Amino acid sequence: MAASVAKQKSQQKRGQSLRTRVKICGITSVADARLVVNSGADALGLVFYADSPRCVSIEQARAIVDAVPAFVSTVALFVDAEPAYIDTVLEHVNVDMIQFHGLESAQDCSRYGKRFIKAISMRDDVDLQAMSEQYAQASALLVDSYRPGVPGGTGEVFDWERIPADLGKTIILAGGLDDSNIERAIHSVQPYAVDVSSGVERTKGVKDEGRIESFMRGVDSVKSK
Repeated sequence: MAASVAKQKSQQKRGQSLRTRVKICGITSVADARLVVNSGADALGLVFYADSPRCVSIEQARAIVDAVPAFVSTVALFVDAEPAYIDTVLEHVNVDMIQFHGLESAQDCSRYGKRFIKAISMRDDVDLQAMSEQYAQASALLVDSYRPGVPGGTGEVFDWERIPADLGKTIILAGGLDDSNIERAIHSVQPYAVDVSSGVERTKGVKDEGRIESFMRGVDSVKSK
């Protein structure tokens, strides 16, 4: 009980409200963007990583962003991309934030003049406190499952107990989340936000309305308790 109270107070110190925010990543079409918006999610992610089945072109991304109404954030995801490519995307696609999912340094992440999220793959030896200090300018750390050679989107869950309660940094929880475990995940970690992709898909890169609705009901059920 005392540990739970300590974690709650820690989350409140770093901006945690009673409502868990939701980002749905890997959007590849305007139709799926509308599903996300209609579900009540707070943000959607666009993947600019060629090896991902959810990768979008600049043209696709621009059409998606143009279809997103006010008060829903758009996030561009890159994995160790060349700065020139990131500059080109940002020139043509009016995203709100950048998410870096590779080995980018803090300096690399800060050079574009936009707020950013730094994803941390939960390797066995990762030190989240050190990462929090290293990426102090990040708006949040996104903690995700680790699989060699796969920068996110694994559909696998890691041990949530590895996230320190007193980290002092806004946390976005990712990695294998779906409607079967989202309530337990929020109760356990009490993150500021959760990030889901494969957990709400029909096939890779194609979202499923029913799974999105079920996922959002899980998030809302925790909020209402």
